[in-house]
Amino acid sequence: MRSDAERERLRETFDQAAELYHRVRPDYPEALFDDLIALAGLAPGDRLLEVGCATGKATLPLARRGFSITCLELGSELAAVARRNLAGFDVEVVEGRFEDWAGDQPVSLVFAATAWHWIDPRTRYQRAWEALRPGGHLALWAQGHVFPDGGDPFFEEIQEVYDEIGEGMPPDAVRARPGELEDDRAGIEASGLFEVTGVRQYDWERVYDAEEYIELLSTFSNHLSMAGWQRERLYGEIRRRLARRPDRSVRRGWGTVLHVARRRERPLCGRAGGRPWCGALDLAEELGVGAGLVGLVEQELEGLLGVEGA
Repeated sequence: MRSDAERERLRETFDQAAELYHRVRPDYPEALFDDLIALAGLAPGDRLLEVGCATGKATLPLARRGFSITCLELGSELAAVARRNLAGFDVEVVEGRFEDWAGDQPVSLVFAATAWHWIDPRTRYQRAWEALRPGGHLALWAQGHVFPDGGDPFFEEIQEVYDEIGEGMPPDAVRARPGELEDDRAGIEASGLFEVTGVRQYDWERVYDAEEYIELLSTFSNHLSMAGWQRERLYGEIRRRLARRPDRSVRRGWGTVLHVARRRERPLCGRAGGRPWCGALDLAEELGVGAGLVGLVEQELEGLLGVEGA
């Protein structure tokens, strides 16, 4: 697991590749958005909150479907690109961290597309729960590399260069096949705040020439954070190897797992952030005090002092 400092450092690297990010990162499948709307019971006009919208790759398909969306984005350059891409839609792009967000109205959906792993694991589920209306949903998905049977051998072959520059895959790394990406329903439900109601997998394939593939790699945090000599060696070898191929291209498999989870009205005890806890409103709800802990304190003061609102 990354340290807090490492996570913060890497999540800020994307801002230097904002224009490139929108151009070369693949779009998500349209079927994903159709399934999301059905699973979360959304209707046009519903208010949505997106965590880490980047350039709006996941925002635009939902904006086109008639939703009102607030997008949170840490990077100023990414936010600027998102505003241009989303102009004319009912979308507000706000620069800032989800961990610090304080919305004035509850939303029907909180969603994050290839961004949730950058949010502080100790608070992210609690913050999503607080942002949602009763009966609202959390939706999470992330693009990943999948390796179909009989797929392009290039990725296995190029690993020797990654090893050479000190950026090799860990020994326990898993090369998932299409439809076999690991889902995180257990992690979501361990928060005690959400009940997973749907999980769907999607797969697709893209073909890249050498320059397109290098541009794609240049939007990934682990490549953005490499030293110049590492990128020069790696990208030079990619160009050299693809130039020897008849079609001068590489086929990359993509996959994603959509998770949709309903907000629990009565949070269960869980292990959000790796430590046991219980929802903040458990005692007040047990005693039937609708205003939560503040209401519980006020009720006790009224009983002791006989003064309303003391």
